[in-house]
Amino acid sequence: MTTLTLKSRHFTGWHMLGVLVVFFGVTIIVNLTLAYFASNSWTGLVVKNSYVASQHFNEHLANERKQASLGWSDEFTYKNGILTLRLTDAAGTPVKGETVHVVLRRPVAEQQDHEVRLVTTPDGQFTLRHELAMGVWAADVRVEIPGQADWMKRYRFTVKNTDVGASQ
Repeated sequence: MTTLTLKSRHFTGWHMLGVLVVFFGVTIIVNLTLAYFASNSWTGLVVKNSYVASQHFNEHLANERKQASLGWSDEFTYKNGILTLRLTDAAGTPVKGETVHVVLRRPVAEQQDHEVRLVTTPDGQFTLRHELAMGVWAADVRVEIPGQADWMKRYRFTVKNTDVGASQ
């Protein structure tokens, strides 16, 4: 009968060096990957100068209160490749606006930010056929109304795969 003899192995300094190199190597690679994506995905910039923006906060708040006191109703939609704004006064009559500026932004990146102008339709809506990529969008809408202060509102909406290319 033969007996097996096992050679005992010892954990040496070379083994410990290998463990440390692998551990810190993985940690450094993960940190560099996260730092790369963090610095290339969003600038972190909300306003160009927060001090100046804070000085105008009360003005913006007063304008929003004044705008809310008008009792107007609004609806902003994106469906089948068409942006639509419905804006009616307290009596339900469409508000006559001269120009509707819409700044479309991605909440986390600046590469696709752009501005469009909506066109007035005969039924009093403002609309534009405009293809947007899937995902979350923010829209800063400003309606120029003759004889009044501009009407402004910010919307956030999601473009789904059913909205993309549906108008083609």
